[in-house]
Amino acid sequence: MVPVLFAYGGWQTASFVSGELRHPERDLPRGLLIGVAGVVVLYVAVNVVCVAVLGPDGLAATTTPASAVMRRALGDTGARLIAGGIAISTIGFLSQGMLTAPRVYYAMARDGVFFKPVGWVDPRTRAPVVAIGVQGIWAAVIALSGKYEQILNYVVAMDAVFFGLTGAALIVLRAREKRGTESRPRTGARMPGHPVTTFVFVAAFWSLALSTFMQFPRSAGIGVLIILAGVPVYALWRKRLAPGAAAGT
Repeated sequence: MVPVLFAYGGWQTASFVSGELRHPERDLPRGLLIGVAGVVVLYVAVNVVCVAVLGPDGLAATTTPASAVMRRALGDTGARLIAGGIAISTIGFLSQGMLTAPRVYYAMARDGVFFKPVGWVDPRTRAPVVAIGVQGIWAAVIALSGKYEQILNYVVAMDAVFFGLTGAALIVLRAREKRGTESRPRTGARMPGHPVTTFVFVAAFWSLALSTFMQFPRSAGIGVLIILAGVPVYALWRKRLAPGAAAGT
């Protein structure tokens, strides 16, 4: 399920740019639903074709099913064409990662919990150039740290934990709103089937995270260590932001 989840993932990064949408309460859910539905239809169609052409045994025997299907249909030329298409798709995925993830570092810097230069925006392009550079360097370090499967396991395991936490946070916020103890205004976003659908979402991701930790403890443990390494750093920055600390910084 880890590589399957990764294949269907990426939808969460759309929320990174919600602050730049004119009507995020309307357009973000709509974009997420349409985007995920499109990916599901496309990926299921691809799987149907692979099973129909290669059969279960043939599909299990290859690590490049798309190329195997196209080789049967159009020969070696077809295999090369689909390989080129996959390379373009990979570049597209990397591009969205480079465009969305640096916004987290940028926001942290603007909030005062990361190095101030990371929040710098190029006056001409309006892009967080330093944050993008930090993302590129960190991505290169991770790419050189281990095999693809190892990196994928600890990245997806951590994703699953925080996806579940996001759903759990929604449960808490809606409960506070219902009791009238939440002072902030409602977002206006509707959640069909809540809290049942939200509980299912949280349970699904935390079950996946738990199974990943049990099956790949070393790879998932690396992800935990990376997360924990940020705790003292965050605490240090928060301490610098505490009242009375400004004079000493």
